Amino acid sequence: MRLGTPLPAALAVAALTVLAGAVPAAAAPGVRAAAPPPVSHCAPAAPLTQRGAERPAGPAVGLCVTVAGASMTVSASADCACDVSGTWTARRGDEDGAASGTLGTRADYPGPGTYEVTATVQVGGTPRAAAAPPAGTVTGTFTLTAPKPAPSHTIEVGSPAALTPGTTTTLTYTVARTSDDGDGSARFGLIGEPGTGIELASTDVRCVNPLTGRYPATKRSPHALDCALTDLQPGRPATVTVHVTLPADTCSTIVSKLGYWTPKGQQVAGAMLNGPTVRCG
Repeated sequence: MRLGTPLPAALAVAALTVLAGAVPAAAAPGVRAAAPPPVSHCAPAAPLTQRGAERPAGPAVGLCVTVAGASMTVSASADCACDVSGTWTARRGDEDGAASGTLGTRADYPGPGTYEVTATVQVGGTPRAAAAPPAGTVTGTFTLTAPKPAPSHTIEVGSPAALTPGTTTTLTYTVARTSDDGDGSARFGLIGEPGTGIELASTDVRCVNPLTGRYPATKRSPHALDCALTDLQPGRPATVTVHVTLPADTCSTIVSKLGYWTPKGQQVAGAMLNGPTVRCG
């Protein structure tokens, strides 16, 4: 993330919770309660832990966790006008891999609990980082209390839920909207591993292999499929049939994702939902 100003003093001194506003009144019977506003928790900044005794003391880096509905975002900032990038993992008690992601991007929120978040970061954009950008780890402990909301959409895949090299496998996905919020529009995406030779195809008119490049040198990406769904209604799921071809002696997984929006007047909110991963076996 790009920072134009130094780290606020409050972040370097104490934990911070950003939340303003009164508690909303209880929803009327049959009416879904409004989603709570995003809540941010920030841990005190600490010097970056770097490998090697010869490395100079790193900048002070702080972590913040923002929970918004079913997603969470971990961000990092340093006490300098610089870039901070990297990845993070969250651990809840003895539970390994409760959540993980890239700094500044959304990930699934695993629910309430006390988490130890460890970020592996690199700091760039400063004169001292020209030759060897400072890199290391920073850790923060966060107690998150927001409830995990029930999913508004679901993705399921039928059998066979595994791919076999040298064959074409037919997969049927079921995408459902389980909430009255929002409308019936959603983007359903399937992505195989680039460079493996995997090919995704469908006769469904709502699906297409996405274009890459620039005209007139554009080309389709055979390892990905993009489906525009416009008629999702509670109790009326959509099905998408996909034919997956793998070359002999080659394996690839397929991940599935759903992007949707929930317009409220001219304010728009939405989310990305991770669906099942189909593996090669």
